[in-house]
Amino acid sequence: MTKQFREEDVVQVADGVHAVFGSDVTWVVVQAGDSATLIDTGYPADRANLLASLELLKVAPEALSAVLITHAHNDHLGSAQWLHAAYGVPVLMHAEEVPHARRDFLDQVSVGKVAANAWRPGVVPWALRALGNGGTADVAVAEPQAFPAPGALDLPGAPVPLHIPGHTAGHCAYLLPDSGIVVGGDAIATGHPTSRAKGPQLLPAMFHKDRERALAGLSVLEETDAEVLVPGHGPVYRGSVREAAKLVRERG
Repeated sequence: MTKQFREEDVVQVADGVHAVFGSDVTWVVVQAGDSATLIDTGYPADRANLLASLELLKVAPEALSAVLITHAHNDHLGSAQWLHAAYGVPVLMHAEEVPHARRDFLDQVSVGKVAANAWRPGVVPWALRALGNGGTADVAVAEPQAFPAPGALDLPGAPVPLHIPGHTAGHCAYLLPDSGIVVGGDAIATGHPTSRAKGPQLLPAMFHKDRERALAGLSVLEETDAEVLVPGHGPVYRGSVREAAKLVRERG
């Protein structure tokens, strides 16, 4: 069942930066003046909640400068194509994630792998929600774009892509330098319905294309001075992102 929209699910992380908690996943709205950058879009079934969150923040969909995608799993890509088709919003991501978003291939946990892990606590209820929210729907993006150049993007918040491969080949986090925030995608979670752990952690192994590479990639976050992490799954983490990444990597 799709999560019902509540105003309290829209949380101000810093001036002009809001995290929105959808159906077991989070997207982020970064505002500057009359425009905004949207980072990820939730599941397909989160669309009404996504639009409600934009309305609450007084952001018209057509005022979005871009949708930035951390990675092209259905729970993050869900409404990207719809926003592009309906409002002409460009959809940007790392070059290695472009063919994944087009669905030239699919690097996402399979139904078979989920079934093999059904004995684990929380997996079955999560899987049923994921299916109901469009976890296996066709969300291919017709015209995904790679970042135009290295470094900060000319978008609200001046987000800096941080390539952290492993979860998928083109997985990126985004550093918001003016506010010291990392929007982490699935590089680090702080909670997930299929995990009993709390706080910074790697998602369970079944979700990663290459778990060891995902762990090694956390060294990228160890080079930041950010003090806030907004993960794709779990609550906002306030504290040294560098130390959180180091801890997760050392735990293996």
